[in-house]
Amino acid sequence: MAAPNAEWVLMYRGGLTRSRIAALTRAPPSTVGYHLAMARAADPGLQTAHENAASTRARVSVQGVARMRQLVAMVQETGRYPSRTSPATDERSLAAWLERRRHDATAGTLAPAYRDGLAVLPDWQRPPRPVADEVRWQDRFAALVRYRAAGHDWPRHKTVPSGEEHDLGLWLHSQRQKAHRGDLHPAKAQALDKLLPGWRAGRQRGRKPRNGSGNSD
Repeated sequence: MAAPNAEWVLMYRGGLTRSRIAALTRAPPSTVGYHLAMARAADPGLQTAHENAASTRARVSVQGVARMRQLVAMVQETGRYPSRTSPATDERSLAAWLERRRHDATAGTLAPAYRDGLAVLPDWQRPPRPVADEVRWQDRFAALVRYRAAGHDWPRHKTVPSGEEHDLGLWLHSQRQKAHRGDLHPAKAQALDKLLPGWRAGRQRGRKPRNGSGNSD
């Protein structure tokens, strides 16, 4: 194992003691102590950071560090932050974790380990507009998938003045326009084709509604 262990140093910086780190990682306390001693020698400010974090009782866990790494990997790979309305349970959990860290940062109680680890993400406390737009797109997409899975026909926006159907119909109309102009990102078009086949054409005249009733949706 390369010394010092980066994960142990991160946990120590966040206020955890040597014994706590050893217990969480199931490593011998003496081994953890050796790694931390090397880290303190290389970084004179580490001990102060540890004491400051411990004094504010900032909590950092192995699971929290894993969540942070998962978040960083996702944002760097996809260019977007997790959505709380995603159909994927893991992504919703990650979004909830990020929301708590944003709250901690606003309250001034964010653990230094999280602060330093999340610093690699641009403006993570308030996603930049392109990222926020992507999150909104994913939210609408997931909502439409659920709407169709519930047995509804394609949503309308002109004949329905408000409500979920209107909002989804307006969003779907926008995607069709972008696709027609060639402005829709290929990955988004592929996602729509895969999970919402027929989205380009929409409602068909004379077709029996999916829910089998006499109503149009």
